[in-house]
Amino acid sequence: MKNKLLSMMLSMLAALGMISCDQQENYNTITEGNAKVNVLLVDAPADYEEVWVEVLAVRILPHGNNESEDSGWVHLDHESEERMVNLLSLVGNNEAYLGSVEVPAGRVSQIRLLLGDNNYIIKNGERIDLKTPSAQQSGLKLQVNKEFESGREYDLIIDFDAGRSIVRAGNSGNYILKPVLRVVAETAASIQGTILPVEAQPKVTATRNGESFSTFTDENGFFRLRGIPGGTYVIEIEPLEPYLPVILDGVSVGNGETVTIETITLNTED
Repeated sequence: MKNKLLSMMLSMLAALGMISCDQQENYNTITEGNAKVNVLLVDAPADYEEVWVEVLAVRILPHGNNESEDSGWVHLDHESEERMVNLLSLVGNNEAYLGSVEVPAGRVSQIRLLLGDNNYIIKNGERIDLKTPSAQQSGLKLQVNKEFESGREYDLIIDFDAGRSIVRAGNSGNYILKPVLRVVAETAASIQGTILPVEAQPKVTATRNGESFSTFTDENGFFRLRGIPGGTYVIEIEPLEPYLPVILDGVSVGNGETVTIETITLNTED
């Protein structure tokens, strides 16, 4: 079992994010007067072996429409027949593709992520069902307030903080799902790299001005911290025993840039 510590790519991240693809080959496939939105899900670390959520749909509200009226929303049902997503598998370059939909060009006010009731964690090899408050059944609201240009394609990345989203209810033994979500700003930066050996399975945390962003390496030792503000970070690498931790100072990245650090090979204790 990985020694997974709490913290949290929807990274899936303190703003809602749209990364413009603006690919010429996609231009003619978008209806005139519309923009195309691809919705993806990413995650950050949590202290569980698996965290499963049932993703039903996403709703997008164009500016000026009434959120209380169903007709005002653009509906995007989860395209996969398998609606269960293990959040802890969404590390490195892994992400869950929820689907694509066209929306009217212009400002989008908010989105809502709709979850089902089949949500659970695996802890110490056992399944523990998560209680979902009824107030969440109408969808988890995220403010967007971004402009979508006609004929362009955007990636909307929702960051689901698994660690902070699961709350133990006192001594009852019950766990409650209270989703903590955010989205990536379109000017966001990324820091990525590879840490070896892969067996070290480290947690990677970037900290700047008291704000931290974390992820784990994938099966190839690759990590990617995406959707972070530009700036200079301290990178902490916390591997499993017997490997030794590493701290990198002064890792700088600009808004909209991706910085790749040199491959790091961890040492073991003497």
